[in-house]
Amino acid sequence: MTQPGPDSSTVTLAHGNGGRLMRQLIDAVFVRQLGNPWLAPLADAAILPPFPDGDHELVFTSDGVTVQPLFFAGGDIGSLAVHGTVNDLAVCGATPRYLSLNAFLEEGLPLDELERIVVSLAKAARACDVQVVAGDTKVLPRGLCGGLYFGVSGIGTRPLGLALGTRDIRAGDAVLVSGPLGDHGIAVMLAREEFGLSGSLASDSASVLPLTQALLTMPGLRFMRDPTRGGLATVLHEVIQATGLGVTLEEPRLPIRGSVRSVCDMLGYDPLYLACEGRVVAIVAEEQADEALRRWQALPQGGGAQRVGTLDPHHDRLLLVNEWGGERLLQELEDDPLPRIC
Repeated sequence: MTQPGPDSSTVTLAHGNGGRLMRQLIDAVFVRQLGNPWLAPLADAAILPPFPDGDHELVFTSDGVTVQPLFFAGGDIGSLAVHGTVNDLAVCGATPRYLSLNAFLEEGLPLDELERIVVSLAKAARACDVQVVAGDTKVLPRGLCGGLYFGVSGIGTRPLGLALGTRDIRAGDAVLVSGPLGDHGIAVMLAREEFGLSGSLASDSASVLPLTQALLTMPGLRFMRDPTRGGLATVLHEVIQATGLGVTLEEPRLPIRGSVRSVCDMLGYDPLYLACEGRVVAIVAEEQADEALRRWQALPQGGGAQRVGTLDPHHDRLLLVNEWGGERLLQELEDDPLPRIC
């Protein structure tokens, strides 16, 4: 690795002053790993190729990534920055194309850790077929950001006329999830070593684009969302608020790993409120639920997909029904159970 500064192996405030050391840092770490024709000019904005076919519209999103610790089983803040932004575009029906990357570096961050993170970020971007075409770097004094924050924006394209959202959700529609819930939240918590627990559970951090594209041709597809902060329960509360319909979840159908349940039982967490970073919640017409599951379960990421609930016109709450018919009301999340997990 070419060191960004002649006298330092860590990030210093001088690396954020806009001068020689900042340029060396950007060239030696970011451009070296992420370089492409759009990023190469390092201008204030990237001039992107147009989409003149008349059949697609641009979709734009923005995300902030503050996970702590920076490395965890199944990923790190670099791969998570890509996956989180790509997934926000994918669940809107878009194909991700370009990212911008803002890096907020804390004074004292080891440069070898920074490069390891950017290598991971670049690998994830290549796997998702997206280019980082613009960005900015700031250095903050010690103690202000836990090592590193990322701000990421993304642009994608989707077919004109594609309607996805809560507007078309109907009573009786089916709620699907693409795989086990809570993996990411528990993996990050175990990496913090705050509770003396350890395990082999890995984050589900990954692109959900194959999952979303598998459903896009279905006329009964109403809504998709990636259940990050607040988990499945928070996504469904947003649906309830937007539609006035209730949601009834069937507890025996919920795909939750035994290891996730065990940790949650020990520490008092509810996996329905924990973040996922490689799952999709979809709402589809009742008559197409089986076909949607078949499409998901045919994919490597969708093997654990399940229908977990139904849009219910008889109430306006989120109800969890167990195998004996008992009901539990799932309230809206008030506190963040695991802050800084994404």
